[in-house]
Amino acid sequence: MTAADVPATDAAANRRRARLIDRAPFLVACVMLVVLLAVYAALREGVFTLDELNVDTAAALTLILAATGQTIVLLRGGIDLSIGGMISLGTVLAATRFGDTLAGSAIWTVLILLIGFGVGAINGLLISVLRLQPFLVTLATWSILSGAALLILPIDGGSLPGAWMSAGNATLLGLSTSVWLLVILFVFWLWFRETRLGLTIRATGSNEKSAFLSGVSLTRINVATYGLSGLFAALAALYLTTQTGTGSPTIGKDYILPSVAAAVIGGISLFGGRGGLAGTIVGAFILTIIGNLVFVLSVSSYWQPVVSGVILLVAVLASSLAERSARRSLT
Repeated sequence: MTAADVPATDAAANRRRARLIDRAPFLVACVMLVVLLAVYAALREGVFTLDELNVDTAAALTLILAATGQTIVLLRGGIDLSIGGMISLGTVLAATRFGDTLAGSAIWTVLILLIGFGVGAINGLLISVLRLQPFLVTLATWSILSGAALLILPIDGGSLPGAWMSAGNATLLGLSTSVWLLVILFVFWLWFRETRLGLTIRATGSNEKSAFLSGVSLTRINVATYGLSGLFAALAALYLTTQTGTGSPTIGKDYILPSVAAAVIGGISLFGGRGGLAGTIVGAFILTIIGNLVFVLSVSSYWQPVVSGVILLVAVLASSLAERSARRSLT
């Protein structure tokens, strides 16, 4: 080995070390999930069965869908609070507009998805054109959407077609609709992350200035990013109605912070540019299993946010340490 090869070898070693450190938060989340499942299995029989997988996936999928949109926004380096309002609005529109016909349900399903994407796109446009903070823009949009939901349906109610409910709770080859939807979602992500848009979102989140100097349109990226977040919030709302059978003008607020928590616990960097959907899914299941443990142990439900908060702190600490170590390794 020549002297010239030494720096190259060191650089390659540093890159490998950086990649390992980069995955550290995800690995921590996986360990957390395994530990929680082990505890859950010790307290309750039948945890590792298809029936339990179906039940837990059904319980977690609304959060997973909401957190998918949040993941895309976090990878861009932003945050989206408006998903709470979109989920509420989506459920009340479905519960009051679907009616009893398949055609009516199909039309309103498409409209709800378009509203979700449109609201998100407006968020991205406002953030770019007016140079406003994502937190403030999406907070305002959350308030507007929540108010609209309350105007349409002041209290929980409405109804969904029986066929809609049946489709959301059907089984195929022993696996529920929720599990198949999760598989489809993951396949979509494997494709999306390699697309030009997916790669550009990640690159822009890693270094916005470099992306801009490379010719990336920040306005287009923000519109696409927040548009997708709104779309997934609408999908979360539609799936949620298959589980509840009603609309709720306030239920969306229960998914705002958990969607961020699921992503961060799973290793998505709050600084943007790092992480993936696999981590977000793990994070969502961690939060779901915590709820199951609280129920099995028959303790106050107030302990669930306490435990979730502790795990979130651990995840944020792991993410922060990994970020610092990765940057140190590359210098």
